[in-house]
Amino acid sequence: MISGFATELGTEEFAKNSNANIQNYKKIQNLTLSNIGIGTYLGDPDEITDNAVKNAIKQSVLSGVNVIDTAINYRAQKAERSVGCAIAELIKDQKITRNQIFVCTKNGYLTNDADIKQEFWEYVKNEYSNKGVIGEGDVSSGYHCMTVPFLNDQLERSLKNLGLECIDLLYLHNAVEGQVNDVSKAQFLKNLSLVFELYEQKRKKGKIKFYGMATWECFRVFDDSPQYLSLREVTKMAEDVGGADHGFRFIQLPFNMHYDQALLKKNQDIENSKVSILEAASKLGIGVFTSVPFMQGRLLAPGVIPEFNDLKPSLRALQFIRSTPGVVAPLVGQKLSEHVSENLEIMKIPPMDEVEYISLVKKLTA
Repeated sequence: MISGFATELGTEEFAKNSNANIQNYKKIQNLTLSNIGIGTYLGDPDEITDNAVKNAIKQSVLSGVNVIDTAINYRAQKAERSVGCAIAELIKDQKITRNQIFVCTKNGYLTNDADIKQEFWEYVKNEYSNKGVIGEGDVSSGYHCMTVPFLNDQLERSLKNLGLECIDLLYLHNAVEGQVNDVSKAQFLKNLSLVFELYEQKRKKGKIKFYGMATWECFRVFDDSPQYLSLREVTKMAEDVGGADHGFRFIQLPFNMHYDQALLKKNQDIENSKVSILEAASKLGIGVFTSVPFMQGRLLAPGVIPEFNDLKPSLRALQFIRSTPGVVAPLVGQKLSEHVSENLEIMKIPPMDEVEYISLVKKLTA
């Protein structure tokens, strides 16, 4: 197990020693993080994909990326293991130190283990039901569970999969979306408070540094939707549970030129004003990582993304997202070396300044 976690000095050193443009790092929670992160969502749960993901992570880190995102259910726990292998090899080869990289994972969805040859529900019965990790009624119709015993179990498995003593950021994964059809909003919020209590305990034990919510709909809909969640109320809950130094400091949500709600939909109440989730997060001191920058490649088709700055479609997509105020970094899923090389050309180009960005948004929304 590798000890340590991302630190102010370590991440500053990473940025300083990187070949990337220094403007492609942002300071948040006293950490210097790259404005591009690598994601690990898609792929078959096999050895070929294991190696591809591991190598893509190593190539990304060596290209200046120090944000790595995964989840326990991605590729049935094998994504986390690929991340762990990549980190271990980079440290062994003295390419990085543990305090230079920011590692994020997610728990909440029921998952099997692709390395154990059992049918899904047989694995769930053997590993969770028979051991008292989950009980009757704990799992929603969306294959989601947010009970304290289950999330405690999943954190321990994630730590083992990653080979780390501490995870920099642990997300509760699609909690509203996974629970909304089975639990009332009032009960959900009570359950969420219990989860935050668990996460604060794990922070004190040094197993996680920060926690957050990785989401799909809840921060991009209006308050008349059953999936709606107020970031202000969730942040207040974290303050009630963990005090002013609480660990709820990040969220994740979809954002790109098609999924533009995070920027344009004013659905959050802050200081008696309606603002977008990105504005709300900025005012509340919450960092935002974004998912699906290419919508699994659909945005890269010819003519889909408006042309600007003479950039390739993939670089245009990333340039728009990472230049958006309030966004820490888009998370790019990539496995092939040529895709990593193409996408990470962006690390040599500075993000747009505010004037250029506003001009582009006006052009796009005209």
